[in-house]
Amino acid sequence: MDRRTKNLVKRLQPGEIAVIDHEDLDEVAAESLLACRVKAVINAAPSISGRYPTQGPLVLVEGGVLLLDEVGKEIMEIIQEEDEIEIIGDGVFRNGKLLARGTVLTPEMIRKKLEETRANMGKVLEEFVRNTLQYAQREQELILGPLNIPDTRVKIRGRHVLIVVRGQNYKEDLQAIRTYISEMKPVLIGVDGGADALREMGYQPDIIIGDMDSISDETLRSGAEIIVHAYPDGRAPGLARVEKLGLSAKVFPAPGTSEDIAMLLAYEKGAELIVAVGTHSSMIDFLEKGRKGMASTFLVRLKVGSILVDAKGVSKLYRQPLRLRYLAEIVAAALIPVFIVALASPTVRSTLHLLWLKFKVLMRL
Repeated sequence: MDRRTKNLVKRLQPGEIAVIDHEDLDEVAAESLLACRVKAVINAAPSISGRYPTQGPLVLVEGGVLLLDEVGKEIMEIIQEEDEIEIIGDGVFRNGKLLARGTVLTPEMIRKKLEETRANMGKVLEEFVRNTLQYAQREQELILGPLNIPDTRVKIRGRHVLIVVRGQNYKEDLQAIRTYISEMKPVLIGVDGGADALREMGYQPDIIIGDMDSISDETLRSGAEIIVHAYPDGRAPGLARVEKLGLSAKVFPAPGTSEDIAMLLAYEKGAELIVAVGTHSSMIDFLEKGRKGMASTFLVRLKVGSILVDAKGVSKLYRQPLRLRYLAEIVAAALIPVFIVALASPTVRSTLHLLWLKFKVLMRL
C-alpha cells in the first residue's frame, strides 16, 4: 500500500496486490506496476477522472492485471500492508468480511471513458493555455534572468549532454540511442528516477539532479555528482535525504521542474548539444504530473531550443519487423564461405564421397 505509486513499486513483489490512491493513473505508473508483475491493483481514487485521456488503466488491463477502481479513500485506513485480502467480484474482503466495493474496469469500459474524456479536451486545453501564460508572466525573470547555477566537477562545455527523465517510453528510447551514446560519449544527467534508468541500462550517470524523491539509495551512492533542486527561496527538502546517506550535494534554487533546470544547467555550462529522453513536453504530460500549466518548460525550451534535440518517442519512429526472408539470406550468406572451405578440405571431400556411395547403395542406384 502507498498513496504514491512511484514509492510503492520500489517494494512490490510479484503476485502481490497493489493498493494505491492514484487519480488519473498515468502510463508510466501503470508500466511500473506491470513490471512488478502484480496480481491486481485496487485504486482508492478514480483511475480516469474525466479531466484528460490517461492511458494508464488501459495499459494495466491489457497487460492482464485486474483493476478494481474507485473503492473509496477509506480503504487506505481500513487495511494495512501485509494483510491478506481477497477480491471477489467487485468487492474487497478480509477474513470473509466485506471492506469496500469498486468497479472492475474492462478494456471496453476504459475505451468508452477515454472517448467521453476526449470530447472535453477543448475546454481543458483552453484553461491549460491560460494558466501557462499567467505563470509565464510571473516566472520569466526567474527562468530567463540570471540564475545561481552551481559549478560542476564534470566538464560540460563543448560536449554533448544526454538528459534522461522517467517519462513515457524512456527505457525504449534510451535503448534506441545506444549507438549515439557509445560513439559520442555525452555527459549523462539523470533527473531523479532517470538516473536509475541509466544504471539499469548499464550506464553510470555523471550528474544526478532533482528533488530526490523518486531515486534509489543505491544510485545516489553510485558516485555521481548530486545537485538538489530547491525552491526559489532556497528551501531544498531533498537535501535532507542526501545528507542522511552521508553524501554531499549542491543546491540549485529555481522555479519549474527538475528537468527544466537540468536543461538550463547544460545550456549555461556551454553544452554543444542537449539530447532529452523521456521529458515532459505536452499538456497530457503535465496534467499527469498534477500541473495546471507548463510555463517554466515553455520558457526553458524557448531559451535552449537551438541546441535541444528531443529524443522522446524516437523508439517509435521506425520499427521494421524481422522478416524470414532476411533471416534466410543472412544464414545463406554465412554458409557460403563454410561450404567453400569444406570443399577445399581432402577429409571433407572423402567424407562426402563416402556418404554419396552409401546413399547410392541404399537407393540401389
